[in-house]
Amino acid sequence: MNHPSLQFDTEDLSRYLTAHVPGFQGPLSVEKFPGGQSNPTFLLKAQSGSYVLRRQPPGALLKSAHAVDREYRVLSALGRTPVPVARAYHLCEDRDVIGSLFYVMSYEDGQIFWNPALPEVPVEERSAIYDALLGTMAALHDVDIDEVGLSDYGRPGDYFARQIDLWTRQYRAAQTDALEPMESLIEWLPAHCPAETGKPSLVHGDFRIDNLIFMRGAPQVRAVLDWELSTLGNPLADIAYFCMCLRLPPDGHIAGLEGLNRRALGVPDEASIVERYCELRGLSSIENWNFYLAFSFFRLAAIAQGVKKRALSGNASNEKARQVGEMAGALAKMGIELT
Repeated sequence: MNHPSLQFDTEDLSRYLTAHVPGFQGPLSVEKFPGGQSNPTFLLKAQSGSYVLRRQPPGALLKSAHAVDREYRVLSALGRTPVPVARAYHLCEDRDVIGSLFYVMSYEDGQIFWNPALPEVPVEERSAIYDALLGTMAALHDVDIDEVGLSDYGRPGDYFARQIDLWTRQYRAAQTDALEPMESLIEWLPAHCPAETGKPSLVHGDFRIDNLIFMRGAPQVRAVLDWELSTLGNPLADIAYFCMCLRLPPDGHIAGLEGLNRRALGVPDEASIVERYCELRGLSSIENWNFYLAFSFFRLAAIAQGVKKRALSGNASNEKARQVGEMAGALAKMGIELT
């Protein structure tokens, strides 16, 4: 584990898990997963098998950020639905055990695609990966929140208005420089927020291809990961965020498809992705598409700024955090170009 403040006593943790996770047996070894800017994630290997631990980072945290308890709650609820997720085993709210809140879930073996161009998949099989992804997204948005006990998982109504306010405040709390494109988005987005109707859905909040585990050798999603930003809201936020990520440069920290020939790659273009999502959910079309994309760039820029602030404070979970933080200005510029 690279950062000293992310280390913890494996013997103490093993004793705790033996007492709280049914069937757990040590001895225990711990290895930090690479990547990730928010909640550090670890592979636990024990005599009883492999597990995954997600914890809050150490140090002072922004209010409402790093809510691993919310992640645990949504995983527990979705375990009873068609949405593929890891099995939630235990939430530890005692900060004395390893220094912060954490939870333990099942380790789901499979394949993660870090590059949406899918270079490791034969060209003729790539579209099926995207179709499985969109099918999983649609299944998530069709979950009956009352039936799974998540009707109070977020505030109802005015999702985008509240999100714009939230991420403006989060950006201000983490601000280190003056970014003119962010100031322009902070002014433009509230003035162009579409009216919202209909019942809220469960929204993932970070629906990227690398937050899915696929079955090895099959176009099937085994588990959706990283639920920290999930809430109740407008499901169009997820499909727009996914398409926004595909607009990013191919060589960035989050790999995108900007400038690449999707037909040659065998992956669907943005119009086809939106059309398929609408088909799966029984929608005729999506109006105000550019607003949803611009909001997605704004929110990701605010998240990147938070990563930068944590890096400057020494609390980031990844050594590449400062590089991620520097994305904020470029993301905001891409957002304002859609207005």
